[in-house]
Amino acid sequence: MRISIFGLGYVGAVTTACFAREGHEVVGVDIDESKLDLIRSGRSPIVEEGLSELIAEGVREDRIRVTRNSLDAVQQTEASLICVGTPSRRNGSLDLSIVTQVAAHLGSALKEKNSGHLVIFRSTVLPGTVNQTLIPMLEEHSGKQEGRDFHVCFNPEFLREGSSIKDFYNPPFTVAGVRQDGVASILRSLYERVQAPFLTTTVEAAEMIKCTCNTFHALKIAFANEIGNLCKALQIDSHEVMGIFCQDTKLNLAPVYLKPGFAFGGSCLPKDLRAIEFQSRNLALDLPVIRSILPSNALQIERAIEMVLDTGKRRVSLMGLSFKPGTDDLRESPLVVLAERLLGKGLKLKIFDDHVSLARLVGSNKRYIEHEIPHLSRLMVESLKELFNHAEVIIVGNKTSGFAAAVRELGTAQHIVIDLARITDNPSLHDNYHGICW
Repeated sequence: MRISIFGLGYVGAVTTACFAREGHEVVGVDIDESKLDLIRSGRSPIVEEGLSELIAEGVREDRIRVTRNSLDAVQQTEASLICVGTPSRRNGSLDLSIVTQVAAHLGSALKEKNSGHLVIFRSTVLPGTVNQTLIPMLEEHSGKQEGRDFHVCFNPEFLREGSSIKDFYNPPFTVAGVRQDGVASILRSLYERVQAPFLTTTVEAAEMIKCTCNTFHALKIAFANEIGNLCKALQIDSHEVMGIFCQDTKLNLAPVYLKPGFAFGGSCLPKDLRAIEFQSRNLALDLPVIRSILPSNALQIERAIEMVLDTGKRRVSLMGLSFKPGTDDLRESPLVVLAERLLGKGLKLKIFDDHVSLARLVGSNKRYIEHEIPHLSRLMVESLKELFNHAEVIIVGNKTSGFAAAVRELGTAQHIVIDLARITDNPSLHDNYHGICW
């Protein structure tokens, strides 16, 4: 494929070299003559191991050429990749001046082109930027319509400085954020020799995926550093601790806990977090990332309360009371906190939880129920049918077996469903279905 790459900084230079190596004809576009001269001479405009050799090979075999002329680049290629920077402003927002300027130039070039063209944005932007800012600019300057005269997609990059060439060929995945079904196949052909899953999603989701990845990477570094600081104060080898920690690929380095939903609870997580915070205070250590976890968790309970109150309804039914399905454990259950807060707001509440009903008669939680939450125990009903008959609002607290089927079979369009556990992957269950964070 013949492609043009706008912006020959770090990402653009690596992308140019690697696509040329794969046999594509690449036209690099930049306004910096020094970068263009370096590439023309077969040298890299940035310091990156192995990049100069790839660029020299591409130039020598006439698969790489460079220009300042956007019109020339667009006329001679089938697709354009936008790889310019989006630096941070003082207020934290992204400076889009360069990427919007490129979009304007690209739009003017598309105006003169008689055939279709694919515009691939790789620059990191916030969700909504491509659809709300960049596509309108392309349409304004081209006088053409996206989806008919040209197509746009978002293809985030996951390149790390120092290992970018290896990352290009061995990414965790390739993400294609597209607006039309057929566009993904064109992008897929660019990456046909890259051995990684090719994932198609919406443009907005692709934009968010890049931001999410970088945020999580930053969080991991900050978390590891705070654990390291605590270990040093306790004279423990932090690298040994984190080395063993990382060997757990079932829970620690795994998708198990990375599913948006309701607050955590139970007998372990809240207790151990408070203990770590207590010890850090005794050591005069400030661990802001770790310290923020419990307040963030509490805010998720507040979010659920606000969702219920916003309905304006008074009769509320809660499906589940234990902190997670398959257990009768009510210790520090966020659903217990939710139930008590709703009662405090004067709502009429009924609760169903099969496991907790059994625990009222026998089991380790019997004493807890009798002494700590007898008022909630009296609100429990014996069947889901009774629960639904009471309800104007149904809160799904966890993924207990049978809850999803009950919502489908017993629920009606008159019931407002607030789902804290994502019992369905079909958010259009009905107009009154609301997920807590989806």
